[in-house]
Amino acid sequence: MGSDMILAAGSGGSGSFNLLLLLAVPLVFYFLLIRPQSKRRREQMQMQNAMEPGARVLTTSGMRATIVEVDDDGVVLEIADGVEVRFLKQAVMQVLKDDEPEELDDEHDEDADDQGDAEVDLTKDDSEVDLSKDTEVADAKTDAEAADVEDAEAADEDGEPESKPKEKAKVKADKTA
Repeated sequence: MGSDMILAAGSGGSGSFNLLLLLAVPLVFYFLLIRPQSKRRREQMQMQNAMEPGARVLTTSGMRATIVEVDDDGVVLEIADGVEVRFLKQAVMQVLKDDEPEELDDEHDEDADDQGDAEVDLTKDDSEVDLSKDTEVADAKTDAEAADVEDAEAADEDGEPESKPKEKAKVKADKTA
């Protein structure tokens, strides 16, 4: 049993590899995770400090707005004509170029042109469509509906409605309780 441990320790060369591996892991973490994150944070801080009124911005919630006023820790954004909202500077994700919204509109128009000139008429027609399979059943239903309408008109001609709406009852609360 003791001779097995001596053989494992004597296999040689693995100690320097383990030391290099132990030093390489923190370096990999630094160059792949820590350094890019700090660079992005620095760029975000520069962008937030350089914001000026009149610039178009995109917030972290996806809202596009125009900067109206810049304070120490916040900005006032105009999200629609006459609608101003106060945000923290950290809520501004990106300062947009002036031509970006127009490009988005152009892309939408191009997509609509690609779909063709198919138009759908959504106006309401006065004609009814019979979707039943059995026309005799449909005719019987329309006859029954016509009889119901005639009964309703007959009740109106008499001058007396079939039912009167009930009035709400008013209840006074007892203050002695």
